Amino acid sequence: MRDLPPLSALRAFEAAARHLSFKKAADELAVTPTAISHQVRQLEAWLGLRLFERHVRRVVLTQEGRELFPSMREGFDTLSRGIEALRTPAPQEVLTLSSTVAFTSKWLVPRVPAFRAACPGLDLRLHASDEAVDLRAGSVDLAIRYGRGVPEGLRSELLFQDRFAPVCSPRLGVRGVGDLGRHPLIHFEWRRVDEATPTWSRWFASAGRRYQAPGGELRFSDESHAIQAAIAGQGIAMVSLVLVAEELVSGALVKPFGPELEGFAYRLVHLDTPRHAERLGPIREWLLAEAKKLGPRK
Repeated sequence: MRDLPPLSALRAFEAAARHLSFKKAADELAVTPTAISHQVRQLEAWLGLRLFERHVRRVVLTQEGRELFPSMREGFDTLSRGIEALRTPAPQEVLTLSSTVAFTSKWLVPRVPAFRAACPGLDLRLHASDEAVDLRAGSVDLAIRYGRGVPEGLRSELLFQDRFAPVCSPRLGVRGVGDLGRHPLIHFEWRRVDEATPTWSRWFASAGRRYQAPGGELRFSDESHAIQAAIAGQGIAMVSLVLVAEELVSGALVKPFGPELEGFAYRLVHLDTPRHAERLGPIREWLLAEAKKLGPRK
């Protein structure tokens, strides 16, 4: 067991020795100079030593006081640092996740609260861009890529395979394919179009019907805008079923008929190094678990 004098006496001595003034020590500790003097005398009595020479307007440390002061100062500095470390939370690691604008808006942002609950030791920064970022540059930790392939040197894991189908607001009263001509067709304009791109033209071909839009057409360069137009009842949209999964569950949108078209794959990608695998473990597991809720990845 430590045999120590009262902590208040040690504090009074350390402050008085640092300032070489009972008054300044009293101001720092929010007590009176008389209280400082009393505490110092209590410490001197406990030690059986004089620590200060007292003069009319100043105090001077004795030899014994000069020997005691460094250890007192170091001890209180160490104690202060330890308490400050407890009061100030350590900065959390920030991970940057990049994905397309529509996927970030429609799928990632609504799940941020779930991420914070599942990964309390991490902060997430979302980077929304339809341009594929260079993960080797270091500004982005991992990405959700949408397309056919992934560059070499990156680790890739399938989240889910996208599918497309006509969707619309239930307010339109669409029941079957025959209702197509009564409403505008809503298009998302793809940057590159080929035979695998899930467009209205491909859908009509898959349905064995001639392409026509007697109700007119609405075209959007942003997929999330096309989805919002469909929710608002402005027409029938050919959009990602992944991005409108919540709206289909809530009833804000309906999928009145098929067929469905296979879209591209959503893949989680990051640098293929042990360091990245360890750092990204928690967010990777969370993303895979969230993707699994949508059903088989195919």
